[in-house]
Amino acid sequence: MTYTKTDGPAASYTGSRHSTTASQRDKKEIKLFSGFAHVALAVWGLLVIAPLIWVVLASFKSNTEIFTQAPFSLPSKISFETYKTAWTEAHVGRYFLNSVFVVAISTAGTMLFGSMAAYVLARYKFVGNRFIYYLFVSGLAFPVFLALVPLFLILQNLGLLNTYTGLILVYIAYSLPFTVFFMTAFFKTLPNQIAEAAIVDGASHTRLFFQVMLPMARSGLVSITIFNIVGQWNQYLLPVAIMQGAGAQEKWVLTQGIANISVSAGYQANWAALFAALTLSILPMIIVYAFFQRQIQSGLTAGATK
Repeated sequence: MTYTKTDGPAASYTGSRHSTTASQRDKKEIKLFSGFAHVALAVWGLLVIAPLIWVVLASFKSNTEIFTQAPFSLPSKISFETYKTAWTEAHVGRYFLNSVFVVAISTAGTMLFGSMAAYVLARYKFVGNRFIYYLFVSGLAFPVFLALVPLFLILQNLGLLNTYTGLILVYIAYSLPFTVFFMTAFFKTLPNQIAEAAIVDGASHTRLFFQVMLPMARSGLVSITIFNIVGQWNQYLLPVAIMQGAGAQEKWVLTQGIANISVSAGYQANWAALFAALTLSILPMIIVYAFFQRQIQSGLTAGATK
């Protein structure tokens, strides 16, 4: 009978060889999944970018070029006449400024009230704290269209229908649930030592919030501010329900103006001017997101990992 001895240097070599093979196999699987992920991201990016590029190119074409001659080719000539037409004759300039005014004030109000509410809910313990928090969060699960009739009647009774004040208040209420939900989690991650040191130095609760805690939560504030700007800028259902009545067209926001351009003239519409208006509505959000991209990512990462 013959015995084979497996322990010793040979066994160690065999074990290390198996571990090396397993490690190489794992690396190959990771590379394979990484390759699939990159391909999927490339396809998704193409699906998103291609329509945007087509809209920009179509804004420089005529109706004939868009529908018959060369819908997917480069424009025969570069002219900003369609943008001029959209800005002046289609009143896109007025709608654009209306949107800037409404979104600027409503976003500022949302961030002020939302961050204050989130700070109190995150840093102070009192009876009803969780109830108020869940009341805010429940707004995320409430579809907007279910509130259109109550909102219309409330604003009508308050005399705020077809006014910027009514629209701004509705935008703030619409954006508060997500703002409070996000900022509450972010304020909980901030260290207590700095707040305690500020209180020892004699800082009031108001000064502690505005001069200490808000600067520390800057990355989170930037992230949620961008999300609110994009959401309110693209809002269409709420303005349609609120901004109606005598003289409402003068107060329309950009989404209402673009929708009106697309349906007012049917097949005789100036589609190049419509695409120019779409480009004017899309570019500001792309620029804002591109400019604050790092702050948005750092804010989301900080809120998720701390």
